[in-house]
Amino acid sequence: MTGKMTTRHFSFLLSRCFISFLILAVGHTTVLCLVDEKLAVHPTTTVAYHFTDMMNGTTNASAGEDILPFDCGNNSHNCKNFCHLCYEFYQGPTMDCLSGLLNLCLHTFDVEMAQNSTNWCIWGNVSGSYSNLSLCTEEISDCLLIPWPNPLVEQIFVDIHTKFFKDCPTEELSDPPPVIIFALVITPICLIPVMVSLVVLKTKNGDGST
Repeated sequence: MTGKMTTRHFSFLLSRCFISFLILAVGHTTVLCLVDEKLAVHPTTTVAYHFTDMMNGTTNASAGEDILPFDCGNNSHNCKNFCHLCYEFYQGPTMDCLSGLLNLCLHTFDVEMAQNSTNWCIWGNVSGSYSNLSLCTEEISDCLLIPWPNPLVEQIFVDIHTKFFKDCPTEELSDPPPVIIFALVITPICLIPVMVSLVVLKTKNGDGST
């Protein structure tokens, strides 16, 4: 029963976070780490920063104690917050906790794509958001010391490709021109009798010398 309550509590907190993200997205688009095509991709730590700030007493207070019974990554300043969150609600860096945290990355990507009215099939129009999503999932996974990529991350990218890019044309592999095919096929065929003739001549010469 306790496990179910903590899971619901964590889901409720994440829901509150998502609502806050939507409110912030309307008035402050910079929170969403939007990247201009001509600018460098900004790290997704901004997303995690706002998330942990909104958790206030839950995350920041426990982070101050710095007591964890498991190892935590240190690739970013958000790692302790992520780890303490998983410890408080899941007693460790479990895949369930990772799934909940990765939803933050996915939600931010969804909002960015909803605000992006340009053609999604043009890579330059979505590369910033796509890169931010990748960096966000990598940061959280590294903080929890869970290998990246992992099945949860792979599923996220499968889902976004199904949702946003399923109608985009793909470059299908095509057969080379007939001339090239003919050359590739006929070359080894012509080499076979030549090689046989060389072997026969070599054999005769060898017999004659003995």
